[in-house]
Amino acid sequence: SLIVMPASLIHNWQHEISRFAPSLSVMQHTGNQRTTSTGFFDTVDVVLTTYGILRSDFELLASYGFHYVVLDESQVIKNPEAQTSQAAYQLRSEHRLVLTGTPIENSLIDLWSQMEFLNPGLLGPLPGFRKRFLEKKINLDGDYNGDSALRLKRIVAPFILRRTKQEVEPDLPPLTIENWYCSMNELQSSRYESEKSAVRNEVFQQIETGGSSLASVTMLKALIRLRQLANHPGLIDPEYPGGSGKFDEIIRIAEILREEGHKTLIFSSFVKHLQLVASWFKAEGISYSMLTGSSVHREQIIRQFQDDPKNYFFLISLKAGGTGLNLTQASYVMLLDPWWNPAAELQAINRAHRIGQDKKVIAYKFITEDTIEEKMLKLQQRKQQLSDAFIPSGNPLKDLSRDEITRLFE
Repeated sequence: SLIVMPASLIHNWQHEISRFAPSLSVMQHTGNQRTTSTGFFDTVDVVLTTYGILRSDFELLASYGFHYVVLDESQVIKNPEAQTSQAAYQLRSEHRLVLTGTPIENSLIDLWSQMEFLNPGLLGPLPGFRKRFLEKKINLDGDYNGDSALRLKRIVAPFILRRTKQEVEPDLPPLTIENWYCSMNELQSSRYESEKSAVRNEVFQQIETGGSSLASVTMLKALIRLRQLANHPGLIDPEYPGGSGKFDEIIRIAEILREEGHKTLIFSSFVKHLQLVASWFKAEGISYSMLTGSSVHREQIIRQFQDDPKNYFFLISLKAGGTGLNLTQASYVMLLDPWWNPAAELQAINRAHRIGQDKKVIAYKFITEDTIEEKMLKLQQRKQQLSDAFIPSGNPLKDLSRDEITRLFE
């Protein structure tokens, strides 16, 4: 059997197989010295490889008939036109499985692509799928075509086994998620309002000339800048002389948790934001660990946090640490900035709230008042409805009406 996964999970799979199924022989098809012949596959029970290797070696892997092909974190193939997805479609096996906590990250195309791998043709050709299920736009209030959603759910339901953590482990301790609202200081608020006025004019100018679809890239850049300002203006201006209301509140809560002896995971989608917090910890002589996409010796960094009782904080970028981490030593999670997809945040929280956790887990979502972050909470609700009900949708920015864009930047 072949199991394909993000590179960061190879160690986890190797460890878990040796723990729960030690009789299975395992081969890692990774690295520069990996085999160029399928003959070695005949000598083992399980072959572990990565999505990157799948792209590089798809001809080799597609030439072998496996018993099972399993895609872990299968949302990686959400784009049916990507090379990784095309390579996955070509794999040969008697059975296929996909494992994911986020089957829909952006739109129903994500679901179509994973189903196309599992059961080719089940949802029909992609153009027809778009026409049947994606034509109706969704507004920020979450309206949707109920008949289409119900029809799609009936088609895919027999092929989905959804298990909540409570079903897997009834005794899992409770999870509390709280929105922690912060106020901007005067200088930060001034910078934010000035930037908002500038980007709003730029966005609407592009809409007038090319429509909201063509303005998506401009909107995304504008929203990222506003998010950074809501966190700390220093993220976009190294010479910024003032502070940040949110940053002050983050540090205040972190100090309380450390004094009470709690280990805490701190997530952000901005590495610069984590670096600001890390700089403060370093100046105060506070031990911490940090994991980003550029980190090496990942397992060593994890053990450093897990095993050192005086290491209270683990700073993690959302992209690098959203999957593949078991950090049950922590009982608190701090999400420094919200993002469109609530599933990404929940996966981050689940690094601590998972099997093996024996403490109540509390997660704080830091939201700067009167900024884009409050508007994003409404978009998160919309994305959650999409995931739960398979609501037809497309690009969350492209599908917004002018009135909705106005509300976003008001």
